Amino acid sequence: MVVPALVLFFTFHTYPAIQGIFYSFTDYKGYGVWDFVGLKNYLNVFQDGRALSAYGFTFQFAIVSTVLVNIISLLIAIGLNANIKFRKTLRATYFLPYILSVLIVGYIFKFMFTHLLPQIGDALGIGFLSSNILGNPDLAWIGIVIVAVWQSTAFNTLLYLAGLSTIDQQVYEAADIDGAGSWAKFWKITFPLVAPFFTINMVVAMKNFLMAFDQIVALTGGGPGQVTESISLLIYRGGFQGGEFAYQSANAVIYFIVIVAISIIQLRVLERREVK
Repeated sequence: MVVPALVLFFTFHTYPAIQGIFYSFTDYKGYGVWDFVGLKNYLNVFQDGRALSAYGFTFQFAIVSTVLVNIISLLIAIGLNANIKFRKTLRATYFLPYILSVLIVGYIFKFMFTHLLPQIGDALGIGFLSSNILGNPDLAWIGIVIVAVWQSTAFNTLLYLAGLSTIDQQVYEAADIDGAGSWAKFWKITFPLVAPFFTINMVVAMKNFLMAFDQIVALTGGGPGQVTESISLLIYRGGFQGGEFAYQSANAVIYFIVIVAISIIQLRVLERREVK
């Protein structure tokens, strides 16, 4: 029963990955003949200003989004875990954004940033709302962060809710008897006991944000200019539209190594904290 799944996985995942690694050592343009060029493509990536700029934007976006989505998700999860009315309904409502298509959400927010918010800003005389932030080279990335965090919060909240459900309420009752305040209970009880879920959320969120593509395509297309061009978008454009198949394959291999390295470092650091 496992063989069909293995065949499909190898055909549509492993084989294309191996093929991409192979072509990264050539000058293949996606068509025609090719020759081996060794490590030339890999060396050129580190000298490519556009690629370095894309790496810088991607890391900035991923770090800010990862921090924000985990803070917001944990706060929402704590609120939903409390004894409040319509708790189950609210959980379903908060999870709805994760179900929606990323592209559809991106286009809706693009309309809001481009037309709706500026109109509201003009009507109310609010200066910072009157302009389209997606057209501002200094602020466009903030719009992408808002959309990415809004949609990703749902999944992270679900994981934190699972973690909070494993905490025995008697622990909080004992803390109340000892006179512990809300902050002390969070820092000494809640956060340490959900630490494994915090680790999972941090690693998964960082990986997903590093691979950001759909939100950027829908909101800015990498613009204005190339200030919001992520590595994934650069690889797609150069590899499939710019005749740089081999070069961007090398870029993709480097990026894969970077993501794996960051994930391993996160796991090592955060798991060490769990032990403490």
